[in-house]
Amino acid sequence: MATFWIYDYACSLHQEWTFLLLSRWSKVKGLYIIARYVPFLLLAGHLYMNFIPNENSDKCQLLNNICSCFSMISVSCSECFFVLRTCALWNNNRIVLVSVVVTFLAVVISSVGFAFGTTATAPWTTSAIPGITGCYQSSAVVQLFIPFLLLIGLEFGLMSLSLIRAIQSWRSTNSHIYAVLVKHNIFYYACGLFFSGVNVLTLLLFHYGYQAMFQDFQFIVLAILATRMHLHLWHTDRRAHSSSALVFIPLSDISSAGSPT
Repeated sequence: MATFWIYDYACSLHQEWTFLLLSRWSKVKGLYIIARYVPFLLLAGHLYMNFIPNENSDKCQLLNNICSCFSMISVSCSECFFVLRTCALWNNNRIVLVSVVVTFLAVVISSVGFAFGTTATAPWTTSAIPGITGCYQSSAVVQLFIPFLLLIGLEFGLMSLSLIRAIQSWRSTNSHIYAVLVKHNIFYYACGLFFSGVNVLTLLLFHYGYQAMFQDFQFIVLAILATRMHLHLWHTDRRAHSSSALVFIPLSDISSAGSPT
């Protein structure tokens, strides 16, 4: 996973630094930086846990809690991008905005409670292979699948809102940026639903080693998708401005982040 993340970073390095240097500072730009670089801290934390010479269970639990915090921050920031985009598609309709934000906060708070409440009871063991150190859990609490069920519900609701809005306005809106926005939303939600479903199945059916692998993989992939799609949207909007193509789309903070000045 570390290699996968580094490879993606290297491939998008030019586009990323163009965005970081030329875009103006905004909340969305700060959100991008957090979503982009927190996975690096998550991977570093897990690598340290795997090779730590001290196998004290309290220290392992502390490191696991830190990694769980990074995971929650990463996936929350990734989802925030598409919460903002979904609200933008609905012209920041007050009812949609309040409903989406309240649901998002409820999912985040509930997921944090379940994640930290269940991992605290999972036992830490030493590796069965001689000479191998690190923090290992022989089993996990089954209730860990609940945050992924909540995430499935959130993403299914956001995808439904995006589809409804796209169907309502597909004839009246000819903006290229609008089309990109809808395609990004649907693809991201489809990937999120798929990976969340995989994690629910692995938590119920397989050994904890597979469970942890798929969890981290989902968080890394969602972060890459969210940041890559935001880069693409920003560069598309920048090209539209540079060619003097006046396009109206109510992207709220996202549109302001897409301004090259």
